[in-house]
Amino acid sequence: MAQAKKKITVIQTGSVTAQKKGMKETLVGLGLGKPHSRRELEDTSSIRGMIFKVRHLVTVEGEESSNSIQSKIAGVQNKAKKDN
Repeated sequence: MAQAKKKITVIQTGSVTAQKKGMKETLVGLGLGKPHSRRELEDTSSIRGMIFKVRHLVTVEGEESSNSIQSKIAGVQNKAKKDN
């Protein structure tokens, strides 16, 4: 019996107006484009990498997987603060 794939919900919170071209392309790849748009995606490593790239423009909702994404983002932000 196949297990159901985990899903996460990605919500765009920021605008891509003043962002680099790659940021907009990543959001389009996630199926987002306008602030407050929402997509339910499979929780895969490629999706997580895309979310990490635009982490300042999105929030993640979902099961325990979103907690691990948010904790990784918080860890990177804390490390950046310590380096400054």
